Amino acid sequence: MSLLVVLSPEPADGEPLPAPLQQSIDAAGVAVLGRADCHTLVQRTQALAPSMVLVHLDETEPQLDALLGALAAWGGAPPCALGVMSAPLDGAQHVALVAAGVHGWVPIESVDALAALIAQAQARWTREAALRTELDALRTRMDERKWVDRAKGLLMSARGIGEDEAFGLLRGAAMHANLRLGEVSRSVIEAAQWAEAINRAGQLRMLSQRLVRVAAQLAAGIDAQRARVLRTQSTERVQQTLDHLTALELGPAGVQALGEVQAAWNGLAALLTAKPASTGLAAIDARGEALLSAAESLTDALEASGARRALRIVNICGRQRMRAQRLAKDALLASTLSAGASRERLLPTMNEFEAALLELERAPLSSPEIRAGLASARDEWLRLVGGVQALDSAEGRATLVRSSEALVDTFERLTGWYEHSLQVIMS
Repeated sequence: MSLLVVLSPEPADGEPLPAPLQQSIDAAGVAVLGRADCHTLVQRTQALAPSMVLVHLDETEPQLDALLGALAAWGGAPPCALGVMSAPLDGAQHVALVAAGVHGWVPIESVDALAALIAQAQARWTREAALRTELDALRTRMDERKWVDRAKGLLMSARGIGEDEAFGLLRGAAMHANLRLGEVSRSVIEAAQWAEAINRAGQLRMLSQRLVRVAAQLAAGIDAQRARVLRTQSTERVQQTLDHLTALELGPAGVQALGEVQAAWNGLAALLTAKPASTGLAAIDARGEALLSAAESLTDALEASGARRALRIVNICGRQRMRAQRLAKDALLASTLSAGASRERLLPTMNEFEAALLELERAPLSSPEIRAGLASARDEWLRLVGGVQALDSAEGRATLVRSSEALVDTFERLTGWYEHSLQVIMS
């Protein structure tokens, strides 16, 4: 048994303890590990880790107030047994000490009572510690139950399975990974959240190109009514996506990347006038490219933060939406403005789209609906390429616009299927 003795004021180094207190310590047969006063009580306890803190108050006021102020740092749960020797206290003072976490009290003049105080304080602190441990375990079980219920609900909703099957998936994953069921369930929820965040951030890439394409479409007078509606919808969608991502806990890298996206979007939004002129399309395209670059950085940061290999497939698929819009945008700009830079990007974008489509078609992460979606995307992609090749005709430009939107719709569905696939959720 080792004591940290608290006095007010603390005796100087080498100065003996008060004689009655020293007699009580000798009678109890305990060792003094160190000494402190009310101001250094918490720090000294942390440094010395005594078996018990014994507070000796030769005056009730104002020493008791100083003691209660110091004990407030422990919130009623001291890290060891805590006893007080003092002059007689009234009922309110005893209540205050108990609330502060004191486990026992004896009068200061009771030389032989220290041993009983130590035993009483130790017994009470041990019991309280056991109760806290039990309560923590109960909270952990309740917390795990909440994660399990949420994970089951997610799996049931995403895959259209029953509760028993969803629970079986979680239990099997926990056994396979040698983890607690709650840990696996929490990981499932986090994987779904990261996949959704990547999907939404990836939509910003596509929207950056769609809005420029729509501006070029309006300037060229191609299906102007539909283009205006699409511009309004896309603008609202960008803001909704930014609001959603802002509410997430993204970490420092994600927060910085999101800030850059917001700044880039502000620049583009300022140029989206009711009827863009051909002379302003180059500036709009530059702002769209800035938003695209920022959205790419954000999506990559989210994929890295998720730290799950399966999330890459969500990113790859989502990027195809952007490429479909980028190809249509550059083709229209090249046709409208004879823009050399836009024309030069056509072939690289087509090659990137084709390579990514092949990777998705060969990926083991698949399902009947995904395979059917990829087949549909392949057919629509060929129509889009045909529209690019027939760009000089009005029919070719109309095909370009229709096919780019059809591809976006197709890859929206595909990205959603990947996002909710078991391989991603259970990664």
